[in-house]
Amino acid sequence: MVNSSKFDLSDEVLAWIVTSVDPGASVESVRRLVGGISSIVHSVSLRFGDDVKGYVVRQFNDSEWLSREPDLVLHEGGSLSIASKVNLPTPELIAYDKTGEYCGMPTVLMTQLKGSVILSPIDMANWLNGLAESLLRIHEVEANDFPWSYYTYNNMTTIETPAWSSVPQLWSKAIDIVRGAKPEANLCFIHRDYHPTNVLWFEDKVSGVVDWVNACRGPAGIDLGHCRWNLALLFNVITADQFLSAYHNHAGTTFHYDPYWDLLSLMDTLFGPPNVYPGWTALGVTGLTADLMRERVDAYLISILERINHVQ
Repeated sequence: MVNSSKFDLSDEVLAWIVTSVDPGASVESVRRLVGGISSIVHSVSLRFGDDVKGYVVRQFNDSEWLSREPDLVLHEGGSLSIASKVNLPTPELIAYDKTGEYCGMPTVLMTQLKGSVILSPIDMANWLNGLAESLLRIHEVEANDFPWSYYTYNNMTTIETPAWSSVPQLWSKAIDIVRGAKPEANLCFIHRDYHPTNVLWFEDKVSGVVDWVNACRGPAGIDLGHCRWNLALLFNVITADQFLSAYHNHAGTTFHYDPYWDLLSLMDTLFGPPNVYPGWTALGVTGLTADLMRERVDAYLISILERINHVQ
């Protein structure tokens, strides 16, 4: 049964959700989820008699993203299938509307995981340890036949030294490095957008990882680098380094760290002057400014170059 008059989703979308899950169910509640910025995401609770279960519906409304990757729905569906092999909770794919025939835009329906995002942990060591251990579990999954492979979002041959930086000469050096030969790396299943906003917690433990639309086969260092960049901006370089140490502790000799991937991941974020990520502010983070983000990005760059010089 569907009555969308009080819900922030259309009759058509709600009807598609109910039909996909169980035609005998009724819509209990609908809530817009915050934190993501690239698509419209809702939590939908369905009632089955005395039982209520939660689902998540993602709608792709970014026409530019869809023009670049028209297979986004199939990509997320395939990623969720591989993610089910990860030794931690991940959403289960229920259905998808590839073209928007039923929902008005490409849409993916999946199960909802328990837990919530934590961005101001009381126990930082435990929080970083959980992030690191969960990421390693993702990397333990092979993806040899997965059709989506890692690529950089930025063209490294045309990327320019950022005008906003206080250390432009170091960015020029970094650009030369990423334009050089890539180190050898074992390829595995990577999340490709792994950061604290996509990790859920319940009772001080990781209860699941979400947002798998960018998952692909690639170097584990890309996930590490992307998460370290997020931590460096959200907190500082020390926190990013502590996360790396925690990952090392869990991975042991199975992982070889190369700061090149940190640098490449950082370069892949240069789409303009650094700013405060809207997902953080939507989830209650305060005290961050654009100036602080620029300072922290420069500090993180310097720390990576120091690691590279030490290796050399």
